[in-house]
Amino acid sequence: MRSGFLLFVGLFLFACSSSNDQETRQVDGFQKDLIQLKEYFQIPGIAAMVLKGDAILYEDYLGYADLEAKQPLTAEVHFPIASITKVFSGVLAMQQVEEGRLSLENLVNRYIPAMGVDSSILVKHLLSHTSQGIPGEQFYYSSRFGAMTSVLTQSSGKDFAGLMQEKIFDPLDLKQTFLLESEEQVNLLGIKIAQPYAMNDAMEPGFIDYGYSASAGIVSTLHDLRIFNQALDNNTLIPEQSKQKMFQPFKKDLPYAYGIFSQVFDGQQLIWGYGQYDCYSSLLLKIPNKDLTLILLANNNLLSDPARLINGQATSSLFVLSFLQNFLYESINKGILEQEKAAKTSAVFNREKIKAQAQAAAFMARWDNEAYLESQVLLEYLFETYPAYESYADLNLLHTLSFLKDVAFYKDLEPAAQFDQQLENIGQQLLAHDPYNPYAHVYLANFHARKDHIEQARYHYESIVNLPNFAKNWYTEDATNWIKENLQ
Repeated sequence: MRSGFLLFVGLFLFACSSSNDQETRQVDGFQKDLIQLKEYFQIPGIAAMVLKGDAILYEDYLGYADLEAKQPLTAEVHFPIASITKVFSGVLAMQQVEEGRLSLENLVNRYIPAMGVDSSILVKHLLSHTSQGIPGEQFYYSSRFGAMTSVLTQSSGKDFAGLMQEKIFDPLDLKQTFLLESEEQVNLLGIKIAQPYAMNDAMEPGFIDYGYSASAGIVSTLHDLRIFNQALDNNTLIPEQSKQKMFQPFKKDLPYAYGIFSQVFDGQQLIWGYGQYDCYSSLLLKIPNKDLTLILLANNNLLSDPARLINGQATSSLFVLSFLQNFLYESINKGILEQEKAAKTSAVFNREKIKAQAQAAAFMARWDNEAYLESQVLLEYLFETYPAYESYADLNLLHTLSFLKDVAFYKDLEPAAQFDQQLENIGQQLLAHDPYNPYAHVYLANFHARKDHIEQARYHYESIVNLPNFAKNWYTEDATNWIKENLQ
């Protein structure tokens, strides 16, 4: 594996070419980064497209649809897009609202009486991932979004597949987009799906996740996703007012709207969704103010997984940061009158880049001890350069610090003890703001358990088990098991 630190350190600096061909600079810079990132994360194949309005600025197919057969990736190859399906479902929900068939303020139990959840949960809470804890208060990405399948079925009087076909696929003439049902369907329709791969000790053949719901299950191509994106831009599927509601964060400082992420970074609104299966990953990111869109599809999960996009921070992805650097900042960073603004934006950008690099290296350290050291070097540089870490600390930074501990524990490496104080401080800070956050509790619980701080660990594990109005998850099982093994 090439050194992550050496590979990406050049991305800290912004391009200052004297060339008048800005678009060529942007495309060349992004393509160079994309090739490097593909190699670093060992992704077999990436399909990529950058749009300016309806125009394609960049389109490329890097690597293989099938490694064993050496089959190159092409425009005809399909990818399961996993949770980007939620964006389509968000559109369906807003269409139902427009038709007067659904209200976002309706109780979920009106549509699914046997769901067995807090009776105060509303449809808008499912759509915004705010149904857990105190409904409407905090964002916790949740499997409960899948209940929108039944909500949409009940409100429309049609099965989910038929509704999707009638309201989105057919009107947009999406001939290469399907709800993935079974291997028989794939064979019957001749759908050419990129071969799935999973990173274990090495890149290995994986599997396709069949089945669909409002949460996941669409398989598509770059060009069909471009058509869908254009329909969003042009208000073909829902009017402007509904689109703005769909894109508006559910609550100030929360990163999710209705079926799609929404955040502000350096003064720019980012509207985005990501997909992650065990063997596929995908990204759709829009900068409405600049009329820019990025679409990425990959046939392993490393386009999404290292960045922990589930936490709602698009800029934890090195792919996103490269897109922003080359297509957003490159246009900002020009002209004498823009120098002061460029200096401010580059400081924020560079800090986030270091955080994202450290997070990526920590993830890749599972397979490469050099990456373990790289992550530590990057974190040391981060805390030295930006010592007021409390002002920019987030769940992803806490995850990185915790993940390094996990790697050291399972690989019997020297633990990165130099970051213990930051890990504990950041965890406590996040929980002071959000006492129910299960991931913050997990990271602190594991931290204390491995130091034999039994009472502190017990507090966090029991907090996880006792989370009010939460769907069961892996962290619930882990916490329950620890309590059984250590306290009974």
